Amino acid sequence: MSTKHPIIAVTGSSGAGTTTTTSAIKHIFRSLNANAAYVEGDSFHRYSRLEMDKAIQKAAEQGKHISYFGAEANDFTALETLFKVYSETGTGKVRKYLHTFDEAVPFNQMPGTFTPWQPLAENTDLLFYEGLHGAVNTEQNNVAQYVDLLIGMVPIVNLEWIQKIVRDTNDRGHSREAVMASIVRSMDDYIQHMTPQFSRTHINFQRVPTVDTSNPFSANDIPSLDESFVVIRFRNGKGVDFPYYLNMIDGSFMSRVNTMVVPGGKMGFAIELILKPLIEALLDKKRQVLAK
Repeated sequence: MSTKHPIIAVTGSSGAGTTTTTSAIKHIFRSLNANAAYVEGDSFHRYSRLEMDKAIQKAAEQGKHISYFGAEANDFTALETLFKVYSETGTGKVRKYLHTFDEAVPFNQMPGTFTPWQPLAENTDLLFYEGLHGAVNTEQNNVAQYVDLLIGMVPIVNLEWIQKIVRDTNDRGHSREAVMASIVRSMDDYIQHMTPQFSRTHINFQRVPTVDTSNPFSANDIPSLDESFVVIRFRNGKGVDFPYYLNMIDGSFMSRVNTMVVPGGKMGFAIELILKPLIEALLDKKRQVLAK
């Protein structure tokens, strides 16, 4: 962790609500006039899309599994190095993973490839990471130790599977059978590398649908935010002004001493309401130290 060069990380799988959170946090940055360095977790994949396909096939031939959730497909050392260097110096190198043709064309590259490594912009106020592994901790790498504010985005598993199936079949052209096989192949890595992170986060936002998701493999659409509640768990509830939040967020209630529940449609508002003072406190500490 670093007072001079704070790091904020939103960790969670694709479709978990990280996009909503990122939009809310970017709005907070604008309102606080904060200049952030943005880092995408996908840029730390070890393989291009074509290389990953070959790695999956090779692993299958050996009776093994490989997935984007695991260590084999991601360079945790490079991610830890970035966080360490930034926390110490406010610098570092990043690249971008190009998902689509629209993203790839400006770089004259194909989708599923990486841009060259480039230095971060100078004189940023903080680093903001959004991806799969912002709180990962293995025997070899401890990324979580460098993060000042860790935020988990955690839909219940059935909802996560529905989001993946609908996204990958509708937007990426995969068959339902291929997506289901991918979920099965990823399960070991998900249990080992993804779920433990949410015990390290400072705050978790978990979306729970209020409609039937008992068979995610037959679902054709994703439950909307208005068809959900969001369970917000604070790792340390000390000093959290729960009465204020309950008063500000209509329909919210406490389910445990460190956990509140808000209507899904209020998710973006709740994120801004809760995270803005925390981010402002990080920036205030930074300015106080630099002013000495």
